[in-house]
Amino acid sequence: MRETADGPVVLGVVTLPGERRSAARARAFLRDLLPPDDPVLDDLLTVGSETVGNAVAHTASGRPGGRVTVALTATARGYRLEVGDDGADGARPHVRPGSDDDLLEDPLAGAENGRGMRIVAALTSAWGYWESGDRTVVWAEFAPARARGGRPRGPGLRAAGVSDPG
Repeated sequence: MRETADGPVVLGVVTLPGERRSAARARAFLRDLLPPDDPVLDDLLTVGSETVGNAVAHTASGRPGGRVTVALTATARGYRLEVGDDGADGARPHVRPGSDDDLLEDPLAGAENGRGMRIVAALTSAWGYWESGDRTVVWAEFAPARARGGRPRGPGLRAAGVSDPG
């Protein structure tokens, strides 16, 4: 996992159909790119699955002919996952407001839906999104475990928003 003098190294890119089973395909694709003992592998697979699933469920990628693009890059800071979708008519990825304590008080907070980006925020060192024409790209960065002090504790929520793709 080293960045060359020329910059980040693209480990792999795949474009998948906008179907529910593409989350499993994305996990398999990502699993094949990293060694099985990589300390960020489980978190990366979870976030990859969640972001692809969100793209299919909440954007035009889930419509007939839709697609989702998954890219993994090695950088000097760790790994960067990017999941591009076909756009959501102005809707943007966000963490549902509230804290983990809200899960006990708000039945919707504990619902099966609506917690995906909270999971992404908890498992990554940083995340956000950027727009590319009609498409939206959600990015997530994974620092080596030693650099993040092991698994994050608590909700690990980080601000996200439109940001520079690099």
